[in-house]
Amino acid sequence: KEHNKKKEYLINEGDNVPVMVDLGIFTKDNKIVKSKHDKFKQINKFIELIDHQFKNYKKKEIIILDFGCGKSYLTFLVYHYFVEIKKINAKIIGYDIKKDVVENCNKIAKKHNYKGIEFVLADVEKDALFNGKIDMVITLHACNTATDYALDFAIKNKVKYIFSVPCCQHEINSSIKSGGDYDIFLKDGLFKERFSALLTDAIRTEVLRAKGYSVDVIEFVDFEHSPKNLMLRAEFNSTKKSLEVIKELKNKYKFTQKLLDLQSE
Repeated sequence: KEHNKKKEYLINEGDNVPVMVDLGIFTKDNKIVKSKHDKFKQINKFIELIDHQFKNYKKKEIIILDFGCGKSYLTFLVYHYFVEIKKINAKIIGYDIKKDVVENCNKIAKKHNYKGIEFVLADVEKDALFNGKIDMVITLHACNTATDYALDFAIKNKVKYIFSVPCCQHEINSSIKSGGDYDIFLKDGLFKERFSALLTDAIRTEVLRAKGYSVDVIEFVDFEHSPKNLMLRAEFNSTKKSLEVIKELKNKYKFTQKLLDLQSE
């Protein structure tokens, strides 16, 4: 029985967190909605990893941008974590391209008097974004190159903390050509897709390191809960490295990778 202990999360089933009901994760009696079990685990794991980083955070406020926030399960729970658990004054801006989603999220924030949250209709690839001091950038399954634009924004603004769970790495898969020792991974569609996804996130990691970030690559959740289960957790420390090896790889295989291109401009 000692091996069957219920896992304790920062936010648990039965906790009185009213916004979880509006987000459709909890029922009205604070039970987990069966179809949202995986989502519940994902956002708790994300917050657990943030908590690990912020155990000894001394500042009284934090400013966070969420790129591709979608229905904002994560955004609201990150706000709850900082404001209700850590007692830190948080300001979070969530960006998304869907008008109805943004409007609904703003309604939920207003209903719960979450004065520190704002949701903005914006295309992060081209629209002007918040230009004040930013402490953290987060992304959870921001599709395809939206992750790259988020990372590029964080790098250019020297944002201290980055927590990014990438998604839909199609760009390299559709552009890579045969050209060297790794051609064996490009012969079959399934291998090519998985190799391209790994290569995409490996490049993102190396770009971050080249631009002064220390990076941990973490298994976000078990593969059974989400195939997109890799997190890049980064902290700016100003120790920069060369990108020549990645650039040589790009020249050899003729692929495009948005973050690498944005940082080479």
